[in-house]
Amino acid sequence: MIVAITGGSGFIGRQLVARHCARGDQVRYLTRQSSAGHIAGATAFPGDLTASVEQLRNFASGADILYHCAAELRIEARMRSTNILGTANLIAAMRGDVGRWVQLSSTGVYGRNVHGDVHEDTVVRPANTYEISKVAADNILREAAEQQNISCVVVRPSNVYGEFMPNQSLFQLMKIIDRGLFFFIGKPGAVANYVHVENVVDALLLCATAKLPGNGRTYIVSDHRTVEALVQTIATALKKQSPALRLPAAMVRTICVLAGGIPGFPLSLSRVDALTSRTVYRTKRIEDELGYRNRISMETGMYNLARQWKMLTTGT
Repeated sequence: MIVAITGGSGFIGRQLVARHCARGDQVRYLTRQSSAGHIAGATAFPGDLTASVEQLRNFASGADILYHCAAELRIEARMRSTNILGTANLIAAMRGDVGRWVQLSSTGVYGRNVHGDVHEDTVVRPANTYEISKVAADNILREAAEQQNISCVVVRPSNVYGEFMPNQSLFQLMKIIDRGLFFFIGKPGAVANYVHVENVVDALLLCATAKLPGNGRTYIVSDHRTVEALVQTIATALKKQSPALRLPAAMVRTICVLAGGIPGFPLSLSRVDALTSRTVYRTKRIEDELGYRNRISMETGMYNLARQWKMLTTGT
């Protein structure tokens, strides 16, 4: 197959490129990182989603599968041009000449203050510029799919983790547990939602090649454990005793407000929210409709990641 991947030099995209190359597919990847290094077996297309449609046409046209994984996550001023207008540019560039479009989205579009089970039909409540831009990009794709008869699917993973991940929050958690400074917040039973990058690639590949029950489907990809179970797994990997101290959530939030301006203070209100959340992102739809299963469990993935982090930081 001819496979085109935007964001091919990114954390998820690079893994996806490697997987398709291993299958013997003809892989093109769009990258704006000239220093990212060539990926063996694939053809790099230096470029940007905000470039002209003509520049994107050679990259997108004729692909059996187009994965749209590129997005601006850090620089707010670029999120609209990259995530929204960039998606529109790519749709115009392919001119309907793509077998299937697989869009990488995020469970962040459901908002930060949801509680209980979240599924694909949960109302989206984007709260920041990034989340708003992802909702807009998903809507642009669906509108184009209806108008141009494009075969498409949207994949929404929760927090994606694995070696070389750019998000440092898990590594910070490991550091605190390793130093014996971690404490639980609030009542037991808070939920951590993560999914290993290899599982996300499995889901993307499945959505690209499986027979879909309908066009424009959305699938959540995630895994979850209690915060207590996650911390225990990391502590075991680091050969540390599992933390036992637990503080009331209201007390910790007050401390965060009072100490929030202190440079280097390790807690924030958003971090407290994450450590006390009861939200669970459900994957029943992709499991029932496409037969998806997480190949790497959270216990295995987190244990291995913690061991890698320990070896890299201390050599032990």
